[in-house]
Amino acid sequence: MSRMSEEVDIKFLKEAYKEALKAYSIDEVPVGAVVVIDGTIIGRGYNRRIKENNAILHAEVVAIQDACKNIKNWRLDGATIYITNEPCLMCAGAIMHARIRRVVFGSLNEKMGAILSNFRVFDDNNTPYTVEYRYIEDKNASQILKDYFSVKRGRENNEKSFTDCFYNRGSSR
Repeated sequence: MSRMSEEVDIKFLKEAYKEALKAYSIDEVPVGAVVVIDGTIIGRGYNRRIKENNAILHAEVVAIQDACKNIKNWRLDGATIYITNEPCLMCAGAIMHARIRRVVFGSLNEKMGAILSNFRVFDDNNTPYTVEYRYIEDKNASQILKDYFSVKRGRENNEKSFTDCFYNRGSSR
């Protein structure tokens, strides 16, 4: 990859991270995503499954729905989706069905990851669509997830509140 394309990928991963912060601020698992075509963000999303009691409202699905609505087409040919965390099987399937060409993600999902961590869905020659992928380690993307789950586990032990953790994160992220 050229340096220019890496800079572009990092720029849009930062936009996905802004979406993850929105999820974090509402006590939702902090994963964010943006869909980009020709250098323009056409869809944004962050996890909403807890708040809306809907198992499929992962960041990727929300961003894909937003993108499809915005361009008035379910086919996102030529698009790249930037996600703060490696997609699960459901989201990898949604990415393929939306005809997204490329996925860039910033942290590994050791529990449910479907691209590198547990499965290699996009490397399987039996899938109907070819999806390129790129993992660019983003310390902020992995740290916000660690912080979130640390607070969740700590809450059970009355260690610190979610609000304290969120407002002490600072604006540098």
